[in-house]
Amino acid sequence: MDDVICLDHRFSTTKMLIQEKPILENKPTDQFDSVLFLPKSSGRKGEGGLRTKGYFKRSFENKPLISIITVVFNGEKHLEQTIQSVISQDYDNVEYIIIDGGSTDETLEIIKKYEDQIDYWVSEKDEGIYDAMNKGISLSTGDYTGFLNADDWYDQDTIESIVPHINKDKPGYIFGNTNIFKNEQQIALRKADIRRYKKHSPIGHQSLFVKTYYLRKYSFETKYRIVSDYDFIIKLIKDEIPYIQLDKALSNFRAEGISEIQSHDKERFMLQYDHFGFPQAVYGFILETDKPIISHFTKTLVKIKHWIEGRKK
Repeated sequence: MDDVICLDHRFSTTKMLIQEKPILENKPTDQFDSVLFLPKSSGRKGEGGLRTKGYFKRSFENKPLISIITVVFNGEKHLEQTIQSVISQDYDNVEYIIIDGGSTDETLEIIKKYEDQIDYWVSEKDEGIYDAMNKGISLSTGDYTGFLNADDWYDQDTIESIVPHINKDKPGYIFGNTNIFKNEQQIALRKADIRRYKKHSPIGHQSLFVKTYYLRKYSFETKYRIVSDYDFIIKLIKDEIPYIQLDKALSNFRAEGISEIQSHDKERFMLQYDHFGFPQAVYGFILETDKPIISHFTKTLVKIKHWIEGRKK
């Protein structure tokens, strides 16, 4: 590995750099082309990172490149912790990409503070969180890719703990449990349970690492505002993509993001309706409610009727 450069041994993202641009291969199944830099846009606020300075990443034998993508918009409150948790990983072949939606708070200043530890960042208007995530996929050069929200963080050994399984079995995806925090206190452990995928999302997407090939093949449906990650997981399961499940928390999630603030009942129902049909969607919807079952059942059916009628218009 004579061509490998270490710019700073303190950070996971600055240890295994090369100055030769990777060759990007686009497959017929890809939903979009792979790129090293996003095309210029009129409303761009900034762009930077190691790639813009001529440093790139690739995989080595027993050292697969793991790409982490953070999408953010006005995330100044917790973004620095998120960034630090990625660049401080024990594993030393990590690629980090940040897609900012044109923030108006101090988010951009925080990103620039860590510019020398981030592979690529861009700040420009997007069409929502899943459009931003798709941009991140198009930029990923890792064998596997994970998504870490700007409210969330990894423990220091997260990536190191998944790599031996990747090297041994090369699964389509690997996932674990998720620690749930509120007001800086852990309130629950969300245990991944793939058997329940018809009722609700079985995996916290922060604790999911997917072979990048499948992310490019399926991508995220931008018609959903909140549940496209659930849709993506259903596709992986229905297509019987090989996976590995670890009985370990792979991320820490703050229950303060968009999916917690906004009601996603309608989107979840429509998603289950599309994938599994009407009876299963109704069943899943009722199971997810905390309201008294009898009094809520009639209201549920009325809601469903309106949603379906509105969709047909």
